[in-house]
Amino acid sequence: MSPIEYEIKNTTELQHAEDAVRMGELENMRPLPRISVHAFCESEALQRVMERCGNDRRMAKVSLRITSGGIAAAANMFASAPTPNLIILETKANAASLLSELAPLAAVCDPSTKVVIIGYYNDIALYRELIRNGISEYMVQPIAMPDVMMAMASIFVDPDSEPLGRSIAFIGSKGGAGASTIAHNCAFGISNLFSTETILADLDLPYGTANIDFDQDPTQGIAEAVFAPDRLDEVFLDRLLTKCSEHLSLLAAPSLLDRAYDFDGQAFQPVLEVLQRSAPVTVLDVPHAWSEWTRSVLAAADEVVICAVPDLANLRNAKNMLDALRKLRPNDKMPHLILNQVGMPKRPEIAPSDFCEPLEIEPIAIIPFDIGLFGNAANSGRMISEIDPKSPTAETFSQLAHIVTGRVAIKKAKRGGLMGLLKRAK
Repeated sequence: MSPIEYEIKNTTELQHAEDAVRMGELENMRPLPRISVHAFCESEALQRVMERCGNDRRMAKVSLRITSGGIAAAANMFASAPTPNLIILETKANAASLLSELAPLAAVCDPSTKVVIIGYYNDIALYRELIRNGISEYMVQPIAMPDVMMAMASIFVDPDSEPLGRSIAFIGSKGGAGASTIAHNCAFGISNLFSTETILADLDLPYGTANIDFDQDPTQGIAEAVFAPDRLDEVFLDRLLTKCSEHLSLLAAPSLLDRAYDFDGQAFQPVLEVLQRSAPVTVLDVPHAWSEWTRSVLAAADEVVICAVPDLANLRNAKNMLDALRKLRPNDKMPHLILNQVGMPKRPEIAPSDFCEPLEIEPIAIIPFDIGLFGNAANSGRMISEIDPKSPTAETFSQLAHIVTGRVAIKKAKRGGLMGLLKRAK
């Protein structure tokens, strides 16, 4: 064996030994939640590291994609596609040019997306500047699999950090207002349009229809979660979820009348907390009821959407709900309003402008009455965008998905942490 071969052999063995020691750091790491991660690798070494990460059991729920290329490749890709929850970028750019190279990516990066940069310059000033401008982490090559895993964990499973997910609660101002149908279509749109891992939780335990709308027949669901709070964690929740599409999971209601579903005010709070730790977006289908537990759910949600039909009873109820929610959520923005089933033939109804005037709120969507489209979707267990993707109603649900998640059109610059880089580059 030549001296060079001997040195390479010793170096490789030393790296393997160090890796074995470092792997011990991951023993107590919690599994990563349902997030989407896209890694852009300029070196084969990082590509191998990311492939090892993808095979780790703690990444079982992560949607990981690995692409050859650097910052420019990421900017080109996301100019016409939604950004994932986390982007990992390898770059050989120096401190002087790195910020300007990041500017095109900043222009297309979603405000909720986190960014980890893997560079080749051990520069504390550069690190501080990147963190100041919205980058979540800066690491210096060479790095190993534990480094990447711990960086992701520090962002998404750190117990001291903010909850990962946002919760969006839909409720009808009256029974039959179509809040469940709208919630289900919005959840489907969020998961499909943005490739965002989304959980739809059907909180109407006796009469929930999410399982029917998605043509599912799960044996377990939200009842097991709410009746066994001592067992509830991310692992237990994962067993209760039903996969509806690539990025959408359902926590279904039993839809059975074999027991009374009486809950105390905080009964659903443990469920909501685990849901927020498990996925970036949770859509809550709240039944039309006014009890301590529904008030608690609505008070805790990040966004509330009220769905109403343009008649007098809905107007009265919507006004009462808005007034009550103002008191329940004094430091939050106003709930959104959706007018549904507008223009039903032979039914007297209140004009949208007259309906909204006493509420002092503008609707974020007006959905016309279309019994054929909605009926076909319900009877076939499919969403509106699957039945007729080019219909105006499908476009409305697409816009709703953008509004309730705080997103804007993909090609426009989005405000967020990375916008600091764009401004600096200018």
